[in-house]
Amino acid sequence: MAQQDTDQQHAGVLPVDDEGYVVDTEDCEARETAWRERGTSRPITVVGNPVLHKECRDVTDFGEELQQLVADMFASQHTAEGVGLAANQIGVDLKVFVYDCPDDEGARHAGVICNPRLVELPAERRRLDDSNEGCLSVPTAYAPLARPDYAEVTGQDEQGNPIKVRGTGYFARCLQHETDHLYGYLYIDRLSKRERKDALRQMAESEPRYPVVAND
Repeated sequence: MAQQDTDQQHAGVLPVDDEGYVVDTEDCEARETAWRERGTSRPITVVGNPVLHKECRDVTDFGEELQQLVADMFASQHTAEGVGLAANQIGVDLKVFVYDCPDDEGARHAGVICNPRLVELPAERRRLDDSNEGCLSVPTAYAPLARPDYAEVTGQDEQGNPIKVRGTGYFARCLQHETDHLYGYLYIDRLSKRERKDALRQMAESEPRYPVVAND
């Protein structure tokens, strides 16, 4: 069984390391550009839009429609100058997110994860980082939020192959943040009532630098 899993990993879109985690730090510029140039940038949905506040549907069809969605997501992420984007942030009710994000050592990570699940860490591996966090769906607002400084996510790549992704620091925060999106949670949902109110005030007082979908 273990050998079969390893064979499946090596049949995926990205190479994997000796522990079976995808190597998402190679050719990032070329891969991101190839996706983005095939895509169309879409406006970003913002807090209050119903699609952001419910669990998304599993990806079951890994055909051309998904490939175009991923391309559009990379294009939208680039326009908004983000480091991660979930499908529901452009109004699509599917469990897929893209990322183009550095870690705290400066290594660039880029990839696609469908049907992500965060791996629960044992207590001894949970070192919290309370850095500021922001979100394209809560534009112009930031707040400190404690999250583990290491994260592992399992899921599938854009072709349906099983994958494992891991990250540290800022990239770990990205993996957790984007997975949250697909289960109906924004980062402000993890703040205290006072902090959430302050984040929404920041959002109301400034204009986003990218197109957004106005809530009716």
